[in-house]
Amino acid sequence: MSDSLLKTVPANSLHYGGQWRKARGRSKILVRNPATQEVLAEVPAAEEEDVAAAAAAAREGFAVWASLDAAERARLMVVLAGIMRARMDDLAALESLVTGRAIREMRAQMGRIPEWLEYFAAIAQGLEGESNRVKGGFVTLTHYEPIGVAALLTSWNHPILILVKKMSAALAAGNTCLIKPSELAPVSALILADWCREAGFPPGVVNVVTGEGATGAAICRAPDVGMVDLTGGTATGRKVAAIAAERLIPAMLELGGKAPIVIWDDVPLEEATAGALFAAFVASGQTCVSGTRFLVSDKIYEAFVASLKKRAEAIRVGDPSQTETDMGPVISQASAARCHEHIATALAEGARLVTGGGKPVLAAPFDSGNFVEPTVFADVRPEMRLFQEEVFGPVVSVTPVKSEEEAVQFANNSPFGLGAGIWTRDVGRAHRLASAVRAGVIWINDHHKNDPRSIWGGFQDSGLGKENGWDALKSRMRKRSVIVRTAPNFDDWFAGGARYG
Repeated sequence: MSDSLLKTVPANSLHYGGQWRKARGRSKILVRNPATQEVLAEVPAAEEEDVAAAAAAAREGFAVWASLDAAERARLMVVLAGIMRARMDDLAALESLVTGRAIREMRAQMGRIPEWLEYFAAIAQGLEGESNRVKGGFVTLTHYEPIGVAALLTSWNHPILILVKKMSAALAAGNTCLIKPSELAPVSALILADWCREAGFPPGVVNVVTGEGATGAAICRAPDVGMVDLTGGTATGRKVAAIAAERLIPAMLELGGKAPIVIWDDVPLEEATAGALFAAFVASGQTCVSGTRFLVSDKIYEAFVASLKKRAEAIRVGDPSQTETDMGPVISQASAARCHEHIATALAEGARLVTGGGKPVLAAPFDSGNFVEPTVFADVRPEMRLFQEEVFGPVVSVTPVKSEEEAVQFANNSPFGLGAGIWTRDVGRAHRLASAVRAGVIWINDHHKNDPRSIWGGFQDSGLGKENGWDALKSRMRKRSVIVRTAPNFDDWFAGGARYG
């Protein structure tokens, strides 16, 4: 299944201008199965010459795509959504193989992805400008227009979901896309580009080049690129923002996170534990909104810690392709090493290891995989490294809080501000905390829920701009003002006219 999709990608090829193209450089990237270290594929590391050719194709494609009526663009996007829906099982298997995400997770996530294409295809047809009559009898009109070529730099943890979220808004707005997927999970983006060709997209509308950081930097600097949309780490985001600022082009940045989860004593313990388990360990803790800092009312603190320990130890870790597996590996050996470094530091700083902390014992070939046990630390203080830094793995902290004020103080004791969770049955408390906790996406009595209609984006070190909803569509466009004089005669200023401004 997943192997059949891998075989559709020609060797040493990029996809731009509506077809497969041989890379001009010789450098290669090995794509490994994180569960076994097996090499799954080899893709090119695009060089500046490749990037320039792909950007030129995107520029040429823009002239065609932007000229289409919004309804025709929408029709093609819906065709693509249908192709994806028909091949979802194979795509989910491929994503599980490349990322190590449990197949049950990937199937559940994949089932909703076509909704982003359909949603943005629909709302773009209803986008309206405004009209106002202003002082002096003038009429002002506003028009929206696409920006041009949108550079989409995507991450490995949700390769297709994040790409389709970005691509849907950009395409519906009338832009073309120049895509660089993460070097750790680049294959599905290439396949999706070929599905766009199959769906009838004009050449140059969706273009994919693979590579590492140098390729991404070349894309950001390409003169044909009119905006950059990145999902990645905060350090990478700062570099991209600097290039965009130098070029005076817009940048949308969805970056890191360290989501606080406030759990109050009025929530049933079983529900709070189930919610915490999901927030912490889905995707092996590798999402930007993973619940990583649990701030728990001191009235239920020890009971919660014991309950979370029991549930975490029951998580089935192993072969991601098996439906009974709950959690797979982290993406790379470097990610696993980072997790274990954080575990060692937390122990050295005096945090209490509740469960996990090691590598699970698995049979070959999974004994070579990048597996980390679901790990819970209690009694973590705000000054500890585990409380402050993003781990991006299945390692979480639990901290007691005595009051709402202390919960807010601890929650906001972070440079990040993307996701947060609040668990309480008191509607007043829920609103108080949601107003005070600094995060762009806040769930109450749930976590990780996403929808094309719900805006998504963070504050501070978590980035700039929004995904999803009308905000995403309009921010991928330019808005202009047209001012019309309705008076029959021009008020000649230099002949004694009365109006200057």
